[in-house]
Amino acid sequence: MPRWLLLLISLYAGQVAALENQLAGHPSPYLAMHGADPVAWQDWGPAVVERARKEDKLLFVSSGYFSCHWCHVMQRESYRDPAIATLLNTHFIPVKLDRELHTALDTHLIDFLERTQGQAGWPLNVFLTPEGYPLIGATYLPAAQFRELLDRLQRAWRDERGKLRKLARRTSLQIALENISQQGESLPESALRQGLFAQAMGLADVLGGGFGEQNKFPMTPQLMALLELQQSAPRAELAEFLMLTLDRMADEGLRDHLAGGFFRYTVDPSWDTPHFEKMLYSQAMMAELYLRAADVFGREDYARIARDTLDFVLREMPGAQGGYVASFSAVDGSGEEGAVYLWRVEELHAALGEQDTALARRHWRMLDVATFGDRYLPRRGEAASVIADALKQPQTVIEHRLGDIRTRLLAVRAQRPLPVDGKELAGWNGLMLATLSQAALRWQDPTLRRAAAGLRNFLRNRLWDGGELRRALDDKGRPFGDASLADYAYVAYGMSHYATLSGDPTDRTLVAALVNLAWQRYSGPAGWRLDDEPLIPGMGEESALAEGALPSPSAMLVRLALHSDDPALVAKGRAAAEQARAGVQNEPFWYAGHISALLESSTRAE
Repeated sequence: MPRWLLLLISLYAGQVAALENQLAGHPSPYLAMHGADPVAWQDWGPAVVERARKEDKLLFVSSGYFSCHWCHVMQRESYRDPAIATLLNTHFIPVKLDRELHTALDTHLIDFLERTQGQAGWPLNVFLTPEGYPLIGATYLPAAQFRELLDRLQRAWRDERGKLRKLARRTSLQIALENISQQGESLPESALRQGLFAQAMGLADVLGGGFGEQNKFPMTPQLMALLELQQSAPRAELAEFLMLTLDRMADEGLRDHLAGGFFRYTVDPSWDTPHFEKMLYSQAMMAELYLRAADVFGREDYARIARDTLDFVLREMPGAQGGYVASFSAVDGSGEEGAVYLWRVEELHAALGEQDTALARRHWRMLDVATFGDRYLPRRGEAASVIADALKQPQTVIEHRLGDIRTRLLAVRAQRPLPVDGKELAGWNGLMLATLSQAALRWQDPTLRRAAAGLRNFLRNRLWDGGELRRALDDKGRPFGDASLADYAYVAYGMSHYATLSGDPTDRTLVAALVNLAWQRYSGPAGWRLDDEPLIPGMGEESALAEGALPSPSAMLVRLALHSDDPALVAKGRAAAEQARAGVQNEPFWYAGHISALLESSTRAE
């Protein structure tokens, strides 16, 4: 065959094999929005890992989610830049990850970035060797810095790939060694309680509530564990801190005071300025937290906050397939963060008139200096009773006017475009089922009971096929994504609460099936793994999974096993709780769910 023909064939083969963007029309709204980027984004899977190994290129894994503000910014600044796209397409294998679909890999990469740089978040951008070992990572980077990083990395990989491979392997080994539990003498239950209390109060902001000195996350799993601790062993100091935290979260910028519901976190330590995304799991967990707090402290105002949050979900988050949607974006339709929720005084006047504007500004505390330029975020201000006394009017009149004002403001807000991630995720809907079921039982409310029954049917009939869970349904009812350990744990948790509400033994049977299947697929001799078939190394078993923004799925499964009617499953739960003891007792705050499981295991054994 002539040499010119061989060259032509090789060139043609190279063109055929060139990377192309795979994400157009993807059922994940986050991935689909990257479908027109000039970056040749690949969807995560065995083929992309194999390609990286064959071509001996670094994998660039960029993880984010639809409602993430800085994910949108980095797309606009970097991933739509032709020069940056050329660098990525030529020298790397670029992968876009929806963290809500590939939670195990995202958690693994978040852990890598936290261990190597001290902090992590989204957009999460990590470079991996072709073998799958993380090499270096970053969160948001401005376009110039990102391009410089790409230039440096591609030159380093060209000239010193052997050294980089060794560095990545050594870093992964060090992280694995850090994860090995330190064996030591088991602490008694009284010491576990004291340890959780002491570490929590050591991290607590006792003046402002919550934990942290920069931004403020609700830390709902830890607060739930502390509520349980307070209920079993009351402490005045802990009660004061918990109520301060609950009050601040409910009164300030973390909560949407017009429509209900909670934002994901605030970017300041005073709970003032939210990051405006709304997640389904936030609503489920915060509503459950306030329901529990209402019982622990005898505070019916906490129960009203829980109901207000659930009403928001039932009104504004129903999906097309019978579940609830994943999230509302932090940015509006024009890409401006928080614009849906903010008000200029002239906008209030246009919607309400002068007198009702004055009333609204008092009730929702929009009288001080505006926090967002010339715009206000409604917060808790003067109560209707206080305003009624000041105006010398009946309280019922003021309450009626405020209700009418809220309706008119929400009507205006409804005209502001708010992008939605319509994925209906198994695990997050499982958490919502748990809260709806508890609320329906508490109030014997038919609306809540119907909502819980509908969600149970969605999970059981649409996402459970009798042998395994589906991760999600898109807006056309098509399943996509692989279920994770967390999906099994959270759906089982939701079903267990629904079984208490329904009294139907078939619901309890499904709980046992989910828990047993989770144990079979995700548990091994050394503990729990987030992914049953990981594509890269380093995603091994851990005796306990730490609490993150969501509850530890391993702790949740242990507690579900302890509540089982199956003696064999109860025995598994006790064994798993004890196996985790050495690894959790020295860091109780970060393993609060496992501490609660250990305490429950001890109580049930007595």
